[in-house]
Amino acid sequence: MKRSRTTGSSAAKKQPDLFQEPEEKKLSPSKKKKEEKAETIVLPVPEEKTSPAKRTSAPRLPKQREISVSEFFAKNRHLLGFDNPSKALLTTVKEAVDNSLDACEEAAILPKLDVRIDELAEDRFLVTVEDNGPGIARKEAPRIFGSLLYGSKFHRLRQSRGQQGIGISAAGMYGQMTTGKPMIVISRLGANKPAHRFALLLDTKKNLPVIASEEEIDWPLEHGTRVAIELEASYKAGHHSVDRYLRQVALANPHAEIVYRSPKGETFRYERAVERLPAEAREIKPHPRGVELGTLMKMLKETKSRNVRGFLTTEFSRVSGKVADEILEKAALKPETSPARVHRDAAEILYRAIQKTKIMNPPTNCLSPIGEEQLTLSLKAHHEPAFVAAVTRPAAVYRGNPFLIEAALAYGGPSFEADQQAELYRLANRVPLQYQKSACAITKSVIDVAWKNYMVPQSRGALPTAPMAIAVHIASVWVPFTSESKEAIASYPEITKEIRLALQECGRKLGVYIRRGRRLAEAEKKKSYIEKYLPHIGIALQEILGLSDERRDRRMKELETILEKSRKA
Repeated sequence: MKRSRTTGSSAAKKQPDLFQEPEEKKLSPSKKKKEEKAETIVLPVPEEKTSPAKRTSAPRLPKQREISVSEFFAKNRHLLGFDNPSKALLTTVKEAVDNSLDACEEAAILPKLDVRIDELAEDRFLVTVEDNGPGIARKEAPRIFGSLLYGSKFHRLRQSRGQQGIGISAAGMYGQMTTGKPMIVISRLGANKPAHRFALLLDTKKNLPVIASEEEIDWPLEHGTRVAIELEASYKAGHHSVDRYLRQVALANPHAEIVYRSPKGETFRYERAVERLPAEAREIKPHPRGVELGTLMKMLKETKSRNVRGFLTTEFSRVSGKVADEILEKAALKPETSPARVHRDAAEILYRAIQKTKIMNPPTNCLSPIGEEQLTLSLKAHHEPAFVAAVTRPAAVYRGNPFLIEAALAYGGPSFEADQQAELYRLANRVPLQYQKSACAITKSVIDVAWKNYMVPQSRGALPTAPMAIAVHIASVWVPFTSESKEAIASYPEITKEIRLALQECGRKLGVYIRRGRRLAEAEKKKSYIEKYLPHIGIALQEILGLSDERRDRRMKELETILEKSRKA
């Protein structure tokens, strides 16, 4: 064994090389013979009874592949509201009507909708929705109606009915899956433009439209769009019917004219209650309080601003130069720092600084509420009530998203029954919500209000029992629905608080009306008693006291005056 000399008092031992095989030990002849004998008596290990393929090859893994969003929703259509035939019919009408109303309002056109449902067979229906909107460009129509998650509303912070670009294309996909028929779309941009008719299918594997046919046709409308979808469905009257849904659409959109032809051949016409469009909702920048850390880091990488100060003032709403300087001072960042140089830890410090800085609430011109006057007119037109109260709350914020709550109630009148629960209209961005009533923040907030304080009877954990209709509307740039089918609103504390305050304000007005009505009824009751019994009192006094007719009448007039004063008091 070789040794290496080292300077110093003692030599360090060399560590063994882990990558070298160990040297064989030198054994005496007697020991070698013993080891050879030991090797000869080793018992053989029994072989595993496995197939040759398992011993010679690796186990096979399942084939991996990417799926498109349309393929996912084709297998999970219940997430979009197509989980049963009657609901599928309602969802199809809803998505088409929402698109038509949005298109008309964006083009500043008073909406006129023609909704028709034809029963082709026992479980086969043809839904047709036609509007007088601005029409759709020929190049855009196939993608809008034949691709999921394709649209212009997802990236804009402004109030609109649609949000994700799924609805109408999903309805066409459902029709294609259940009947094999394409969606028929007719659209025209203007009187001097041709009308184009498309037959569209959806390639679910690629999430792309397939144009089965395209042609120019003669169409009487100068501009607008018509969508026709044949689907497997069922038509039912009642609480979740298309009839009730369109009635609520007319209530929430008093500026729209809607003509509806039901499968039974009935025609319902909902005239406009007002002749003006609602206030235009404008697009706004995101509010810094609603941006999460990951989103902030993404924005820092993608911004065109040269420094972080410019980034804060241009990419967000309500961030002035002074507010930006305050944020950067708390984050210990220089204003001239390039956004691209802000690494993850610095971005988190910046995010914390934003949360600690006092920033104004986002602007509310991105919202378009119905309005107290329009809500009042709608409820009067639909119910002819004895009393109506409407309240529009000031705008508030949840997760950096501005929202606004409106509430209205109609009480009394011939359209209500006294012994039934109040009728509740749940509205989100002017769209009625029909399903998942008990899971919605609106329903929970209505039940939580102590209606007995406003002279309205209510059982525990239930809606009030009264001849009354309650309407609650949330307007927001991003409504927090509990699912993709947009049927119920999540119970954010900020939202439930605003709903409760709006309902309490309406309740106080209703309580004043009911108490005044009861006082008037009591006063009328006393008056009837006076008119009924006073003549008999006069005759009795005349007989007891021996009064003349003249003195009797004079005393009765004095007594009537005294009783009237006490009754009014």
